[in-house]
Amino acid sequence: MAPFPLLLGHRGARSFPGVLENTCASFDLALANGCCGFEFDIRRTACGSAVICHDPQVGRVTISRARATQLPHLPTLGQILRKYQGEAFLDIELKVRNLESIVLTALHEFPPKRGYVISSFLPDVVMELKARSASAQTGIICENAGQLARWPKLPVDYVIAQHSLVDRELVRNVHNADLKLFVWTVNDREFMMRFAGWGVDGIISDECELLVRTLGPKRG
Repeated sequence: MAPFPLLLGHRGARSFPGVLENTCASFDLALANGCCGFEFDIRRTACGSAVICHDPQVGRVTISRARATQLPHLPTLGQILRKYQGEAFLDIELKVRNLESIVLTALHEFPPKRGYVISSFLPDVVMELKARSASAQTGIICENAGQLARWPKLPVDYVIAQHSLVDRELVRNVHNADLKLFVWTVNDREFMMRFAGWGVDGIISDECELLVRTLGPKRG
C-alpha cells in the first residue's frame, strides 16, 4: 500500500466535467491527477455478471433484470481488475448481495498489487465474504450513527465512514482494534487536512485534483 492517507477518487474523478463516473475515463483521470486509486460500484446482472454502476437502473434498463449483452457500455469487474491491478488501490463497493463469489473469483484471477478492500453497506455481504475467504479484505460502509455502531461486531478490516461521523475518538478506536479507517466523501480542503492530521488511512473524494494538491506533497 502507498503511504497513508491513501488518496482515492470517488467513482473515479467524479467532479470533472464531461467525464462519466464509474468509467475507465474517470478512473484514468483520478490516477493521472495523482490519486493512489479509486472507489467504484458493482451490481449484478440477471445472467450473473458483475458490472460497474452506482444506480440500479441505466436509462430504462434495470440492471438486476438485464443480461450483460444489454449493457455493453458498462465496464465489467474483470475488465477493471485486469486494467488496473498493477497501478491502483481498489475500493470495490458491492451494492447488492450475491456478488461475493463472483468478486472473490475475479480477485483471485487478477489480484490488485497495490491493495484493495471489498466494501458494502450490507453487513451480511461482508460476513459472507469472510465466510468464503478469511483473507479477503473487507470494509463496512457507514452513513449514520446506527450503521457505525455495528463495526466492532463485524468481521471487517476497514471501517469506511461518512465524514460527519469521523472524529479523533473514532480514529483511535478503529486503530486500537487493528483496523483501518477510510473517510468519505471529503471535498473540502480544510477537512482533508484535518482528517489526514488525525491519521485516517484513506480519504475518498470527488475532487481528485484538490485532494492531491492538498495532501499529495506530504506523502512519500
